[in-house]
Amino acid sequence: MKRFLMVLLLAAGGCGAPEPPDRAASTEPEVADVLFTNARVYTFDWPDPDPDGHPSADAPQADGVWQPDATAIAVQGSKILAVGSVESLAPHQGAETRIIDLAGAVVIPGLVESHGHYNEIGEQADRVDVSGAATVEEMAGLLVARVESAAPGEWIIGAGWDEGAWADKLPVKGPVDAVSGDHPVVLFGRRGFGLLANAKALEIAGISSETPSPSGGEVVRDSNGEPTGVLLNRARSLVTDVIPAATLSKKMQLLHTGLSAMAEAGYVTAHHAGVYGDYMPAYEALAQAGDLPVRVEAMVAARPENAVLMERWIARGPTPVDDRRLWVRGVKAYYDGSLGSRGAKLIEDYSDEPGHRGVSGDEYGFPEDMVTRAIGQGFQVGVHAIGDAGNRAVLDYYERVLPDSPHPEIRHRIEHAQIVHPDDFQRFGDLGLVASMEPGHAVEDSPWAEDRVGPERILGGYAWRTLRQAGAGLIFNSDLAGTDYDIFYGLHSAVTRTDRNGEPAGGWYPEQSVTMEEALRAYTVWPAVASGKQDLTGIIRSGRWADLTVLSIDPFNVPRPRDLFEGRVLMTVIAGEIVYDGRENIEPGGE
Repeated sequence: MKRFLMVLLLAAGGCGAPEPPDRAASTEPEVADVLFTNARVYTFDWPDPDPDGHPSADAPQADGVWQPDATAIAVQGSKILAVGSVESLAPHQGAETRIIDLAGAVVIPGLVESHGHYNEIGEQADRVDVSGAATVEEMAGLLVARVESAAPGEWIIGAGWDEGAWADKLPVKGPVDAVSGDHPVVLFGRRGFGLLANAKALEIAGISSETPSPSGGEVVRDSNGEPTGVLLNRARSLVTDVIPAATLSKKMQLLHTGLSAMAEAGYVTAHHAGVYGDYMPAYEALAQAGDLPVRVEAMVAARPENAVLMERWIARGPTPVDDRRLWVRGVKAYYDGSLGSRGAKLIEDYSDEPGHRGVSGDEYGFPEDMVTRAIGQGFQVGVHAIGDAGNRAVLDYYERVLPDSPHPEIRHRIEHAQIVHPDDFQRFGDLGLVASMEPGHAVEDSPWAEDRVGPERILGGYAWRTLRQAGAGLIFNSDLAGTDYDIFYGLHSAVTRTDRNGEPAGGWYPEQSVTMEEALRAYTVWPAVASGKQDLTGIIRSGRWADLTVLSIDPFNVPRPRDLFEGRVLMTVIAGEIVYDGRENIEPGGE
């Protein structure tokens, strides 16, 4: 009752209440816990560029030359206290303030990896890398050392062959059988849409000439009807379901390894695109222990085989948006397969495989009712769609269900959006959708993508500029672990449409490239907007989360695009905490 009366007195204007004795002192500047000085800070606290990439009139650049808009940042607790010049922030320095002299390094809003699979980074350490093999015999040769050191009957896992590059001559199990002895062997494809299993693994999975291909997948067979060992798309689960599961502690270790790699690469937040019931307990255990290296947005996999976890979260509802390390606010659904393995659903036949149009929808495990109920409960949905028919069907779905959504503020996503029919681009903008795309995929797929769809349809492929002009949101990511998640590789791919060697010369359909400002926003500001956290993070401003990435170079002002590859991440700051410090070659000055 006393507290209630005091509230009433204060609400009435403090009638009769004495002036606080230290009221004058309350006007003193607040003291920072950390003060970053001598930096080149790009706050991104200015309007977006227009859809053609032209900077806002308020952007800190003139005649094409960019200049940082601050040189110091004061942090108090988990938030930014103030941003400005070193001199203007000096009043925030107290006796206990930690001064970190960045010696001219560049600070940008914390990077976001908005589509990845972080357990796979940890798993790679236990896998045989076959990415460099040009033949299946070379793959087999890379397995020999692991076979010789493995315990009897131990499963041997490898990864790295590119389903797109191998699509015209898929590997076969024979050479692997010849070196694997009694060990079951599985070699995963780079993009997660194919695997090669040896005879022992097929035997354990019960796969024979009599085994039918499952809905949405293919058991590849030779001319005699015998399985070659390659399983595509949803057929992969025939083998993956029988691989012995890791323990909870092992899964926690694998996730921690992957997320620590994200911190070292400068990312403050990682969206896990498709979490199943096997790894969600590991995420929850890491969060409970306070041991998540970066913030995580876990997108629950909306697949029939993950129905138990999906229903649990639909009943619970999304995690509140607050300053934590683990959120479950999204759902990842799957509409079609990949372009490389010819699983992407096309409106017309594949140009290099007449009579075939890919797999999609119910046959690929898209539970429409479940996804719709998740939308109704306030989850953001990201639907994997790659082919033009797949994208059109997902656009049709959103067009059908979003008008009835009680959460019109949520911007839903299409993951990859690789091949889009010209008639459908504007629908992305009209529906307020976000295109979640991978710059690295464009340059890596360029040697074969046009063969799949021909010279006309490829004009709607990996079309970042066209999507921006249509009003779609655009966020960039790597879809790791299949593609390099290095931010400098991502930026280079986005602005040049070429690989590390500058190929193809002039860029692959360079009219679809984006500017450096757009590319940086697609890794920082725009993912924050897409996640509904634009009032909390994404730009460097007083009151926002102190999530920062420090770079050794200024991406805006590199002499040549290839000079981006000289850049390094120097520091990653999350909620004011330095979670990675790689400044070994920088004199820290006043620290």
